[in-house]
Amino acid sequence: MKQSVLYAPTLKEAPKNAEVKSHKLLTRSGMIKQTAAGVYSYLPLGHRVMKKIEAVVREEHDQIGCSELIMPALQPRDLWDESGRWDDFGPALMRLKDRKERNFCLGPTHEEVITDLVRDVIDSYKKLPLALYQIQTKYRDELRPRFALMRGREFVMKDLYTFSDSQEDLERWYERVSEVYTRIFKRVGLDTRIVASDTGDIGGDQAHEFMVMSEVGEDTITYCEACSYAANQEHSGLDDGDECPECGGRITTAMGIEVGNIFKLGTKYSESMNAYFTDRDGKRKPLIMGCYGLGVSRTLMAAVEQHSTDESIVWPKAITPFDIHILPLALNDDEKRETSEEVQTTLGAHFDVLYDDREERPGVKFKDADLIGIPYRVVLGKALEEGKAECIDRYTGETELVPLEDLVAFFQKKIA
Repeated sequence: MKQSVLYAPTLKEAPKNAEVKSHKLLTRSGMIKQTAAGVYSYLPLGHRVMKKIEAVVREEHDQIGCSELIMPALQPRDLWDESGRWDDFGPALMRLKDRKERNFCLGPTHEEVITDLVRDVIDSYKKLPLALYQIQTKYRDELRPRFALMRGREFVMKDLYTFSDSQEDLERWYERVSEVYTRIFKRVGLDTRIVASDTGDIGGDQAHEFMVMSEVGEDTITYCEACSYAANQEHSGLDDGDECPECGGRITTAMGIEVGNIFKLGTKYSESMNAYFTDRDGKRKPLIMGCYGLGVSRTLMAAVEQHSTDESIVWPKAITPFDIHILPLALNDDEKRETSEEVQTTLGAHFDVLYDDREERPGVKFKDADLIGIPYRVVLGKALEEGKAECIDRYTGETELVPLEDLVAFFQKKIA
């Protein structure tokens, strides 16, 4: 793609309300723009990263037998009354009325809708287990939206729901999805820790969170230095220096960003909403449910926190908006311009390439390239006279002069 036609309005300075590194860089790089407090537009570059994250999520979920669907964001009050959450959920629930004065909400989560979706169909153990997921925008009227994509009033999330005929099958799904989440976060470049947590507004019997350790996180994580014990401080009540409840070791605390959570819902929603099936013994039993959320937009934000300096991003390979950023520095020279365009065509046939064809000074191009964060860069400048390009690996900081005819082979080794 030519950069001249890409809508990527980079900024020299971050907005005054940007407090954390990811907020500053995502706005300065032209990836997101605030529309209202806690509400953001994803501009073309940010949208490309989001789609890369979603692709990893879909691939991993489809491999374990999950089916994707899409459910309505607009949810009728009747379903929430059935579950008992219309009043219990609190002011974070965005409520509205239609022209006939019927009550609705904008979905912060989809337990009620998914239970209604399957309860008239899944009537026998023969139709179980079942795993359904979606990637959709959620809405919560946060009291204090902050840190851009960390705590917004509108955010993108993947939610998966499993339906089982036994507690043993729920346990298998719980472990299976935990392993999938671990793979997803590793693929998108996030170092996470699994911690025990409260079930909160979702409810159920047990829950765990996937945390990215970060000083800008909103949650305090307690973990043991001697064993694998880890929990959200709200769940454990432990503090620095306390004794580990599992091994007696020393507890340490750190801040974390929650990017995923998993819940053993059990029969909380199936019993209240009359979602029953007939088991092998001929008895009618409530469906046993699991719920698994993954913050797609939060993953974007956390990736920037973990893979950036104050002035630049270096995207992990799996979610970079483009594979290679080509920076031609002599577009006013007809011969070099022609050669640069040939390099773009050649590399573009094999990789996802952003070609900076703008009539800008080299300093501007380099500054914008640092902000955008594409990990591999091809600089077409003085070395063109020798038939070579300056190739920069931003993961290692290494620079190599590569003959133009060898560029494809060079990057095929880099980009697996």
